[in-house]
Amino acid sequence: MPSLKNRQFLDFEKPIKELYDQIDQLQTTQEKSETDMSSAISALEQKIEETKKALTDNLTPWHRVQLSRHPDRPYTLKYIEKMCTDFVELHGDRNVKDDKAMVGGFGQLDGKTVMFIGQQKGNNTKTRQLRNFGMANPEGYRKALRLMKLAEKFNKPIVTLIDTPGAYPGLEAEERGQGEAIARNIYEMITLKVPVICVIIGEGASGGALGIGVGDKVVMMENTWYTVISPESCSSILWRSWDKKEVAAEQLRLTGTDMLNFGLVDEVLPEPLGGAHWDYDEAAQMLKKYLIPTLEALEKIPAQDRVNNRIQKFGNMGFWDEKAI
Repeated sequence: MPSLKNRQFLDFEKPIKELYDQIDQLQTTQEKSETDMSSAISALEQKIEETKKALTDNLTPWHRVQLSRHPDRPYTLKYIEKMCTDFVELHGDRNVKDDKAMVGGFGQLDGKTVMFIGQQKGNNTKTRQLRNFGMANPEGYRKALRLMKLAEKFNKPIVTLIDTPGAYPGLEAEERGQGEAIARNIYEMITLKVPVICVIIGEGASGGALGIGVGDKVVMMENTWYTVISPESCSSILWRSWDKKEVAAEQLRLTGTDMLNFGLVDEVLPEPLGGAHWDYDEAAQMLKKYLIPTLEALEKIPAQDRVNNRIQKFGNMGFWDEKAI
């Protein structure tokens, strides 16, 4: 995690920042005057926890969108690092190149070999450009599919970690078959004979998320979103301006609670107080606590039954009326 000096705060997190600034002042005074300020510092630390809870209890959909994009939030490789041992990253789609926005490989999850696949954003300007801001090209989705088929070959479960503002929309991506690559992944993931768990750990936008988002279980972390379009893009289409992004976030019903009520996800997983960016270890352990028993339960189901359940699960999504003609 970033040190307090390097930590970034969102607008609605400013009350927390002010409390940390007060602690810094007290610590400076304590060092200079050799006066014991420990009780005052402890009181402020308690106040920080209370403030985090108050903010968490009153988050709007737009706040959750902001938290999902928090620059200090853990990304795919950080979750893998904190949850797994002996992770071996695998590269390339065996056709075009290695897409740095999509990562994957085998890792040990409490002694169980699991194939992890996910989008990876960068944490500074250089790595964000390298990772293309988590927006995969067709070769990224084809790499993901290659790794899924490899896991199926060796009968190893798959966990996908979704965090993308969308698939890369550039001309070259369309020329290489972006739509086909995503559609192929959706088709193939439905019929995989190994357990598949999909976890939205940040942004879950459009086809970019769906390209690795079909599984026996689809779950969201608490401060994430999942919808067909970002609030900003939705606002620009409907109101010709980004100014209505908060209204769009509300109307899109994109939070974990909304998705759970619609039956589009199976569970919403808790995060550390204030969000996953406050404690990487705790966030990873919360996810790990869900993954291990869920994988064990899925492995007890015969492969063909899992496939049939998956087909039925996604086939039943949505709301519609049938009228006689």
